[in-house]
Amino acid sequence: MALPWKTIQSVPTAEGLLELRQRGERDFLITVNSLVLMNSLAHRSEVALGQLGCGHLKNHGAPRVLVGGLGMGFTLRAVLDCLPPSAQVVVAELNPVVLEWCRGPLAGLTDNAASDPRVSVEIVDVAERVRRSAVGPDEPGFDAIVFDLYKGPHYHTDQRNDPLYGSRAIAAVKAALRPGGVFAVWGENYDERFDKRLRLAGFATSNERPGRGGLRHVVFVAKLGAGQPGRKPPRRR
Repeated sequence: MALPWKTIQSVPTAEGLLELRQRGERDFLITVNSLVLMNSLAHRSEVALGQLGCGHLKNHGAPRVLVGGLGMGFTLRAVLDCLPPSAQVVVAELNPVVLEWCRGPLAGLTDNAASDPRVSVEIVDVAERVRRSAVGPDEPGFDAIVFDLYKGPHYHTDQRNDPLYGSRAIAAVKAALRPGGVFAVWGENYDERFDKRLRLAGFATSNERPGRGGLRHVVFVAKLGAGQPGRKPPRRR
């Protein structure tokens, strides 16, 4: 007989009641308005997202990565496992309570990824963080940008003005990436229009559906060529 869910904490947000629930030692849910956003026992696509987004950085001297969305920390853990000790990872998370959960009751799921010394967490909209990096003259840019957001690209996305997946947002991501950089995005389903927008912006694209059988989400991978324009690190003064 399954154990009942216990609500650890409930927090009102603009999108409804955000809750962390638990049953058993490692079985957690994050819900909003009782809609399940994340399940600690089903995270293969999040792990694949981190690996596909940052696997090319294993031997990089000092990579910089931006992760949009903290969730339960599984994508962040996969990102960190791909990176050298010299890496810097910026996590953009909207809700500070999610950071508290990842450093508290959820920490054991990811070997406390959110407290890794390579990680800095900013309580900010990732779209704003990308724009800041794209236009700031002193911003060093990123070698990878990884979006692990519970609303991925979909057919009804505004193709130009969506702040995350529209063509203007994709242009900002490109401007925030260094040459050879990768933009990796979690999606619930494949969106042909999003893939097309990435290609029109100059990215080489691919996508994967991790796992076999059952519900299989998609990971979009968009790569800049080493010779393509991208954000170069500022010169040292």
